[in-house]
Amino acid sequence: MPSRPYVLAERTWRAAPERAVDLAVLPWGATEAHNTHLPYATDTIAAERVAIDAAGIAWDRGAGVVVLPAVPFGVHTGQRDVSFCLNVNPSTQLRLFSDLASSLVPHGVRKLVIVNGHGANDFRPMIRELQGVVPLFLCALNWFSVLDARPFFAEPGDHAGELETSAMLHLAPDLVRPLSDAGTGAARTFRIAGLREGWVWAPRQWSQVTPDTGSGNPAAASKEKGALFVEAATRRIAEFLVELAAANPDDLYT
Repeated sequence: MPSRPYVLAERTWRAAPERAVDLAVLPWGATEAHNTHLPYATDTIAAERVAIDAAGIAWDRGAGVVVLPAVPFGVHTGQRDVSFCLNVNPSTQLRLFSDLASSLVPHGVRKLVIVNGHGANDFRPMIRELQGVVPLFLCALNWFSVLDARPFFAEPGDHAGELETSAMLHLAPDLVRPLSDAGTGAARTFRIAGLREGWVWAPRQWSQVTPDTGSGNPAAASKEKGALFVEAATRRIAEFLVELAAANPDDLYT
């Protein structure tokens, strides 16, 4: 048996899990520019690592859970002119999500959790559409927002800022350029009040918002801050996985 039997990519066909698995976890990231100091795979690396570490905690507590290979492509409809931001449209995501979820059904899986690492991926309308079509309990979470980030960071930032940079300094330090190479992450806001205040929503055209593809200053980031936040978020997600694994998807309400 592999040392991590809850990681599907590391198992072989004959290496049956030592317990029944009815909960699958799907990390979903993106491939996009992250200022000038973080790699394009930042969202995928973080989502996959958090998903695996949380599932490992849940497995050790008896949960029947398996982590699927991460999806590295996300929605970048406002970043088409940023070099090598690889966009998949929401309709494409829906089809892939549906196909992957449906492929789990014959193998005893009854619940599927998406651990999302990219802010522009919005799985809520997709889950609404698939609910009742795919016979699984479907849910999604953004790993970076399962906790209030303010106790951990002075200015968490929106994209490649203090939070995300700190997380990557903890998770994949060899892929992070020196912070002296990073842009300031200064980002323009909408001129129109409703859009600026957030009670009206429209996608941002990223090349008009930020000159370095960042949104949020990474200068105060540190590996230590990243470890504290990532580990706290991982533990919280693990608690959810343990609870969901033990739950009957046909009896979820008190």
